[in-house]
Order: sequence, then C-alpha cells, then structure tokens
Amino acid sequence: MTESQWVSLSGSLRPALAEAEVLGPLDADATVTATVVLRRRADLDVAALSEPLAPADFAEQYGAAADDLDLVRTVLTDAGLTVTEEHPGSRRVSVRGPARAMTAAFQTELNRVRHGEHGEFAARTGELELPSALGDVVVAVLGLDERPQARAQFRLHKEAAAQGYSPDQVGQLYGFPADADGSGQTVAVIELGGGYKPEDLKKYFADLKITEPKVTAAGVDGGKNAPTGDPNSADGEVLLDVEVIGALAPGAAQIVYFAPNTDQGFLDAVSTAVHATPTPVAVSISWGQSEDQWTPQARSAMDQAFADAAALGVTVCCASGDNGSTDGQNDGAQHCDFPASSPHALACGGTKLDGTPPSTVNSEVVWSTSGGGATGGGVSDAFPVPDYQQAAGVPARAGDGKPGRGVPDVAGNADPATGYQVLVDGQQIVVGGTSAVSPLWSALLARLAQLAGHGFGLVHSKLYAGVGTGKAQPGFRDITEGGNGAYSAAAGWDACTGLGVPDGAALHELLGAKAS
Repeated sequence: MTESQWVSLSGSLRPALAEAEVLGPLDADATVTATVVLRRRADLDVAALSEPLAPADFAEQYGAAADDLDLVRTVLTDAGLTVTEEHPGSRRVSVRGPARAMTAAFQTELNRVRHGEHGEFAARTGELELPSALGDVVVAVLGLDERPQARAQFRLHKEAAAQGYSPDQVGQLYGFPADADGSGQTVAVIELGGGYKPEDLKKYFADLKITEPKVTAAGVDGGKNAPTGDPNSADGEVLLDVEVIGALAPGAAQIVYFAPNTDQGFLDAVSTAVHATPTPVAVSISWGQSEDQWTPQARSAMDQAFADAAALGVTVCCASGDNGSTDGQNDGAQHCDFPASSPHALACGGTKLDGTPPSTVNSEVVWSTSGGGATGGGVSDAFPVPDYQQAAGVPARAGDGKPGRGVPDVAGNADPATGYQVLVDGQQIVVGGTSAVSPLWSALLARLAQLAGHGFGLVHSKLYAGVGTGKAQPGFRDITEGGNGAYSAAAGWDACTGLGVPDGAALHELLGAKAS
C-alpha cells in the first residue's frame, strides 16, 4: 500500500517500556495474536435505557454491523492474518498470524524485551496504523504487546498474628440482608494470574460452616487456573476474591475468568464475562493500574465494555487501588487507578473497620497506614465528571485544578490490619486491600438482586440520586475521618471513600428490593 492508504489509529501510541532491555526483533515466524475492536452500530447512552437489554437485542442494536465484520475479515485475511473468532455483540474480532504479517498489517515493529521480574516478552513502541478501508470501522487493536498491564490490589498483613475478620462477619457489620444468599445469581470474577485449589475452597467453607459455592474456572486467550503454591503471588488475589464472594453470597454461582495480564487479555476476559449466558449480576475486578499506564484506545475499549455491561443489567465492581492518591506513581502528580475510574464502573475504595461482630461498629476511618498502603481515590484525568456526580461536590483535581470523574463511588473494609481471614495455598492468612472491597460489593449486589428479582446495571443513578455536596446519602454510613494523601474524608461524597460504606438494610430499601 502507498502511504495514503494508511491511517493512524487514534489512541494507540505506546511509549517504550521503561527499564526494559531490547533483545532484538521478534522472530518473523513467531505467532502473534490481536483483538480488533469495531465501532458500534449506534451510539449507546446507558442512562437513557429504561430497562436492561437481552443479549440478542443488545447485539442487534449496539453490536458490530455485519458489513463491518465482513470488511474487517476480508482486509485482515488478505493481509495474511487468520480470523480465529468473531464476537458481534462485544464487537471483537480475534486474529492471529506470523509476526511479519502482523507488523505489516498494522505498520509497527515488534521487539523481544527483557524487563525485571516479568522476564522476556514481545513489545512494541509508537503508533499503530490501519489500512485506510478500516479507518472508520476499527476503534482499537489490542495485543501485539505482552507487557503486564495491571497489578493485583491486595495486601497481606505483615504480622502472622493478625486476627482480622471472616468475610461473613464483615457482612454482618455492614447489615447485609440476612434473608438472601445470592441464590439464582451469577458473579463473574476477573483474574490475570494465579489460581485456586478446590481443596482450599472445600476446607475454607467447611471451617466457616458455610455451604461451599459453585465455582467454575474459565480460560480466556490461553489463560487458565494455575495456582503457584505461593500465597504472596496472584493466588492471594484469586482466593481472596472467591472466598469473600463465597462467604457473603454462597448461593451465587461464581465463574472465574483467567486471562493473560495484557490489555488484550484483560479486555477479552471482561467482554467474555459480560456477554456470557447466563448474564452475571456483577463482575468483580481487583486488578488495575494508573490511568497514565494505559493507552487511550485500551481505556476506551474497556470503558465501552463496561457500558455494555450496564446496558445488559450487569454492575462492574472495581478496586480503586492500594497506593493512595498518587496510585504509586513517582512523577509527583496525583493519579486514579483504571479501570476503577471508568464512569461505568462502581469504584470501590477502602476503610479501616473496628467492629465487634455481629453488629457493633466501634469506628471506621479511611484506610491509610504508614508503609502499609492506602485507599486509591481522586479525580480522573481521563474521564469527565459523569452526570450522576455533577452535584456530588467532586473537587478539582489536586495539582492542576481540572475537573474529572471522582473516584471511588463506594467503600468497605480494606486495611490489612483489619483484613479478611482467607485460606490460600493451604495457609490461613489475613489479607486486605481494595481488592477485598470489589468482591464484597459484588456479593452484596448478588444478595440484593436475589431479593429484587433483577440486576442493577449502572447502579450509580440510584446510589447518587439527590446527591449534594456534604450530604450523606441514603443506603450508606458516611465516613468522615482520614485521608489518602492529597484528599481527605468529609461529609457526603469524598475522594477517599466515595459515598461511604454499605448499610445493607437501607440499600435493600433504596434499590427497591422486595423479599419474595
């Protein structure tokens, strides 16, 4: 093709990976995969939908058009690539081929790099280009680059003698409705590494005298349930998620989607979960990374997948991060964690809970411990203030004074010092982090959906209804003490704990749940 027959793919710019050693070009015959994301048939405004859509109706109205799919298939096949899967509802086309064909198709270079503990993998730099025929059709091309995209948001308590709470005790302290266990609901869990051993789950729930939930592992893009045997590894994340959900909503089925820790793997896992049958009530995500560490095309594709979820009646719960208002970045600026900062995600922040189960809360403040992490939260520099937050009093972003989506929306116990008792690789440990809050809220939504007879999709519209600066919201216990760095807790919504921690009975009433 001549130069005029190529167009730049907006948002695809990849910077060189810091501190990576370039080993040389990727073998031209090496197999490379990519996920190509197509435009929607029509613009999707989730807030304008009166009720959730059935998957077939959603695909017909907002999925990829047949003509667009045909065009992408033809152009990429002619370029020497093989189309391995097509997903019209989520607008994804999966392709694979030798590196030489992939680099020619998207006008990029692929190198083999070595990067610290992550070892060797393929990476690209610069911007992608598309054949001009696809310029208006393709909105993202993920893959090609295998750099780790996200980190697990969990923290082990450093003291072996830490007591913590069992997840069901935390549920009692938050007043989770006792007449529901999530029966009839499905919760999807996204994991980008690690795994679980069935014998751990069997023993854990038997010791708690809680019925063992149905847990199914599903592989995406070659990912699989692969426990390492080390509780400090991603196994700690996987077991925390599964055991918190299982202890709080044992009647709900769990499907745990394992995918590679890349932007491609992350998106494919989320899209697969959201568009699965049966439709899940919630998707729990405890992995993330600072907004600036994502390409704009990847952020946009993920946010659109979350919009799909909301339109289908699914609530996506995301951990807001464990590294305070900087999100662990060293550039002197404040950062939000993504995907929690997506306006279509329910961002989950963290507290330190001091309580006496079953029902006495002695105190609860923002989670922020010296050397032990702090809840993520702040003001997005990637997404504008969503309509539901317009009256919430989201401040200008610390540092540059610009507006943006406020993070988090909600909160829950996250301090490792008051963490969750879990069983990981045969070891009883206490774990905290906002990683625990995402499954906590997912389980709560499963219980409330059982009572209501339906999921809640973009639940924000109800949670923020009538919100005002400094005004405590119904359904929550407001957290007003503590800070996470640049932001402090205050009455009403704040950039540390959002609207607050759940009051299960009040949320039951707020969301219109009626016991059968």
